[in-house]
Amino acid sequence: MKIKDRIALYFTLISTSMLFAVLCTVYFTFMKFLEADFFERLTDRTMVTAKLYLEADEISRDALNTVRHKYLQKLNSEVIRIYDQKNRATFIGDTAQYWTPATIDQVRRKGRLKYTDGQRQVVGIYYKDNQGDFVILASADDQGSHNRLDKLLKIMIFIFILISLIVLLLSRWIAQKMLKPLQKFMLEVKQASAQNMQFRVEEHNNKDEINLIAQSFNHLMEELEQAFILQKTFVANASHELRTPVTRIMMNAELALSKERDQAAYQKVIISMLEDAEKMEHIITGLVALAKMDLDLINSQLAPIKLDDLLAKIQTEWKMQKGLDLNIAYQKPINTKPEILANATLLQIALDNIISNAFKFSDNQEVNIQVETRKNHVFIHIIDHGQGILVDDQADIFNPFYTRAKEHGRHGEGMGLYMSKKIIDLLKGEITIKNPDQGGCTFTVSLTLISNPANDRF
Repeated sequence: MKIKDRIALYFTLISTSMLFAVLCTVYFTFMKFLEADFFERLTDRTMVTAKLYLEADEISRDALNTVRHKYLQKLNSEVIRIYDQKNRATFIGDTAQYWTPATIDQVRRKGRLKYTDGQRQVVGIYYKDNQGDFVILASADDQGSHNRLDKLLKIMIFIFILISLIVLLLSRWIAQKMLKPLQKFMLEVKQASAQNMQFRVEEHNNKDEINLIAQSFNHLMEELEQAFILQKTFVANASHELRTPVTRIMMNAELALSKERDQAAYQKVIISMLEDAEKMEHIITGLVALAKMDLDLINSQLAPIKLDDLLAKIQTEWKMQKGLDLNIAYQKPINTKPEILANATLLQIALDNIISNAFKFSDNQEVNIQVETRKNHVFIHIIDHGQGILVDDQADIFNPFYTRAKEHGRHGEGMGLYMSKKIIDLLKGEITIKNPDQGGCTFTVSLTLISNPANDRF
């Protein structure tokens, strides 16, 4: 059963149960009211009978009967008896014994008696008079009340069925209207596929459960998209970078086996194959580092950090661990409160890679860091005294496995600056390169400051 139908069914059952309880309460309350009202009428009937027959001594019995039938409305199937002390019917003329002596004696003991005998209602009173003590019993069938109750029951059944149908239809309409965003969400979800990982369902400003599901789904899609990107990037990089050394190894091996060669030739081929194998090892190491970095980027948590503390930590580590001079200068004093929303570990990796590149290509000369703040941005300028980077190469140095370290007699796999660029992009920052006129190279990292009044003055 669909959720819409279940909601409609449950709502209808609850509503009709409450309606049934209300109708039953009304019906039985009205029935008891009519019963009590008829008991009162019977009681009045017995009292009037007592007044007429027992206290009107000077009027004859026939005259009393005439007055009784003329002025008192006769009830349906009415039976009235007046019993003397010997339980004999008297005064009314009909001497038939209608009630048992036990019932008559019970009226004498209790003074008043009311009970129901089938559909008939019975009232008895004990009346003391100067002529003696009498018991007056009256019985009648309240047929009018029974007819009214039957009509009321039919009306209630009709109303119950009608309202149940209306509630069922309305509940289905309400359930359909409530679940319309869910149906829209389901239609949108069907559009998601491995070829459409950038798809996101529409989110609204309200905070209902469906919108929370949409937010959770979009968050899941973001993680899946990152995982797909990671997989595709790893496969693409592996296939692209490993194809060349593998091809070279195969060609050298086939060439060596094509004919008999001397020992020196074989040694040359083996050395070439070892170089290619070493290159493959570096590539695999870089791919593993890249995959690990991508996972760290996906799972990274951002938090406010103190920029001056982070730079001081980086400066200390370079000085203490490698004995290299890293100078830090602030063009304007920065606020010591947390002001950059970042992941401290990843940001340090990004800055360390740039600083390492600066030391590497400047023969370990000192590297200067200048921190500049402008409005809601901070600019970290990393300046070295090396040979600089050609303009034609500046667009490629952030690509994975791109390196010209060997041309300068240095070791490198071309992953450091690529990782730095990915981290800065994650932090929604920007990294640029510039060759100053005085030589060297300047990497500038731009990050957004956490808004606070102290930063607005710059």
